[in-house]
Order: sequence, then C-alpha cells, then structure tokens
Amino acid sequence: MFLGLDAGTSAVKAILVDRDQRVVAQASRSYPISRPEPGWSEQDPQHWIAAVEATIGALRKEQPAAVGTVEAIGLSGQMHSAVLLDATMDVLRPVMLWNDARGREECAALARTVPGLATITGVQPMPGFTAAKLLWIRAHQPEVFACIAHVLLAKDYVRLHLTGELASDMSDAAGTQLFDQAKRRWSPEVLAAVGIDEACMPRLHEGTEISGRLRPEVAARLGLPAGIPVAAGGGDGGTGAVGVGCIENGEGFISLGTAAVYVVAANRYAPKPETMLHDFAHAVPGRWFQMAGMLNGASALSSTLQSIGETDIEGMLHRVEARYRGPSRLLFLPYLTGERTPHNNPDARGVLFGLDPDTEKADIVQAVLEGVAFSLRDAAECLEAADSACRSPGFIGGGSRSRFWARIIADATGLTLRRYRGADFGPALGAARLAIIAATGASVAEVCFPPEVEEEIVPDPALFAAYTPRYEEYRALYRALAPLF
Repeated sequence: MFLGLDAGTSAVKAILVDRDQRVVAQASRSYPISRPEPGWSEQDPQHWIAAVEATIGALRKEQPAAVGTVEAIGLSGQMHSAVLLDATMDVLRPVMLWNDARGREECAALARTVPGLATITGVQPMPGFTAAKLLWIRAHQPEVFACIAHVLLAKDYVRLHLTGELASDMSDAAGTQLFDQAKRRWSPEVLAAVGIDEACMPRLHEGTEISGRLRPEVAARLGLPAGIPVAAGGGDGGTGAVGVGCIENGEGFISLGTAAVYVVAANRYAPKPETMLHDFAHAVPGRWFQMAGMLNGASALSSTLQSIGETDIEGMLHRVEARYRGPSRLLFLPYLTGERTPHNNPDARGVLFGLDPDTEKADIVQAVLEGVAFSLRDAAECLEAADSACRSPGFIGGGSRSRFWARIIADATGLTLRRYRGADFGPALGAARLAIIAATGASVAEVCFPPEVEEEIVPDPALFAAYTPRYEEYRALYRALAPLF
C-alpha cells in the first residue's frame, strides 16, 4: 500500500492505493483561511497537521489492515507559501498563502535588484510567491525576519512533522521565486537580494527521491509502520501533473480547485515570462512545465453562493443547467483575490456586470461559471503564444465533478476536456505515485500513466461561436476597469 497526502488550500486530501494503483480508500478534512486585512490570506500550519492526522485516522478506521501495510508516503501541497521557523522549529507567524497580495511593492524592488530575475526563476515577480512575502516581512515585521532560521513550504512542514527532516523538492521550490529553474537549485543571487542565507532553505530532492523516514512516535500514533520512506513529493502543480500522467512534452491538464491552473509538460526549460506563464521544474527528474496560474477557480463559485445566501452548490448548478440556453447576458470578472495569468494584477477584483430588474440568482451563478471559463481561455491563449498549446487537456480538481461546468469550459475555450475518474484527488494520487517510485525504484514511465478517462467533453462549434464575442466583451470589461482597481 502507498499513501498520498495533499495539503491544499482548503483541505488535506489523502488517498491509499495498492501496487497496481487501485484506490483502496480516500479521505479529506477541511480547515479555514484567515483574511485579517484586505488582500491578506493566512493559515495556521497546525491546522494542516491536525487534518493530516485526521485523514489518516479516517483511512485507518475504514481500512485498518491496509494502513498497517503502507510501504511509503508521498507529499503534495499548495505552493508559494512561507512557513517561517525559528532555531527551535517554532512557527514565527501565521503562514502567508499563495493568494496573499501584500508584496506588490517588494516585487518591483526585487526586479530592480536582480537583473534577469524572470529568466532565472521562470516567471515575472508576483506578490504571491515566497520571495515577495519574505521581503514584505523584512520591511514590515523586522523582528520576525531577524528570527528566521528555516523557510519551508506547506507540504514540507508536514514532512517535518512526519520525519523530522527539513527538505523540499524541485517543483515546490520552483514556485518560491528563490530557485534557479535551469540549474534546479536555490538561486544565490535571489536569496542574497531577499536577505536569506541558503542555510535557511531546505535541502532539495527530486520528487521521486526519499527525503526521510516516518518517525516511530508518529507511526505508533497513526497506525503506520515506523521507518517507512517519505518521498520528496511536489507542489500541487507538479503532483497534479504526475497524477494524470502529464509527463512528456506537450501533455497537459487543467485543475479547477480553489485556484485554477493550466499545465503543459516540457522536456526543457524555455521560459517566456512576457506571457505571464510560470515555467517551473517538474516533480520528476529532467522535466519542466509551463503553467498558467489563475488565483480564482472554484472559490469564485463558492464565494458567490455564500454572498447570495445559497448553500446547496449541486442544487444550484442543477437549476442553472435546467434553464441554460447559451451565454449569459451578464459578465463576471472572477478576480476576487487579484489575478496572475494573464494580468499580474493583485489589485484586480471581482465584477458582476449587466444586472437588471429581472436578474435572478441562477443568472448570477451562470455568469460566474462563464467568468472562470473565460479566464481559462485567457490561459489557453497565453500557452498558445508560448508555443505550448494542448488542445485536449485532462480536467481534474473539485470543480471537475460538475459535468455542466466542464461543458461550459469546453464551449467557451474550444478545448476538448478529458475527465478522469477520481479527478478531485489528482495531486494526492500524484504524491502516492511518487511514493511508489521512491520505494520500489520503478521508472516514471511505468508508474505515471494517464488514469482512466471517464469521458471527453467536446466543444459545441455553435456555442463556441456564441461565446467568442462574449469573451471579447469580458476582456474589454477588464481593460476598461483596470485603471480603477
């Protein structure tokens, strides 16, 4: 048995698979996000640890014998965070998350200080990355900055709890803007500019390598075998790619979770930062990927439903589908927490445009579904501009459970979407696959094959033609409002 753990933005997801990658059990536990100020996004990392232990406990309750025979653990997690520890391994402050927008001024300063920053790190400086967070803390909380002894990412804090090791992997390190993508190592130039000694950074492994072993006291509490290996794993972009077999050049997938990403694998490092894409090291050796990163995915839907007083997501989606006749007369900009690709604008905000006296809740929800779909069309066009097009991407993440939303995305983007079975556990499955490779020595090709396709969602040419002018209006609305954000 092999265990994959994904410490995501809103929940830990755990999956237990056998040697043939058959899913034996899965579980998840959620936790909150704190937003103490506009544009801030933080979490208590102890919530991740509690959720990890709770999910393993749920697996153990369901499959006690299987949990007792786990051979290795793989880790995945939300990227770009900043877990700051002092010399005694205590957490110095709440963790700033990937969608925290307060480091805008620091981004501009970093770009001036490090010529060629985007070429080294694979992307233009953006507030959500770890480097900007560290610079913000140095400027605004110098007493905290002075005590930093270790800088970790979300899944690496989970690793520290499980193994006692300070380690990370290439794909998660790639999202810090402290990493040299071509050389697959921490960047001395960027670390110096940020004011962090390389000794504060975790040692790096390829995602397929063993990074540590499960501590006996943790194993005893969780009912797992002591000393089993823990694979280095990856950031959720890389592990999501591993989970759907997105390894070879040109293979791609869309993940619609709290955020949304559109990833295309590459066999070489070829950054095109002017497109606002992220060119990152993959979670497997000798591979990279280009990624369009959108800050607002399924979270735009859940936030809107909360705002209009609806708690039954599935029921509302059924209501919208029942009355669907084509593009909405409303437009929705989904930038509730700013946006990366294609705008790199942390100040952008959500906009609902076109309300009239006859507007109903279902109209608003349809506009939200379409706004997220249009943001994915933006992503597809950026990848086209970077010569990284994938016309039939996989489709994973919690949002992929809605076939209706998948149809809207296919029709609005012109992409054929491949929905996989168990798609909402994609990064956790990727982590489990990395655990298999680390423990058994199997090759990436043997283990990282595409999962079973549940169905292909093919765009309707007539609806694609109908959505195209609405997409152009969506883009024009952002251009008109950008100076006001």
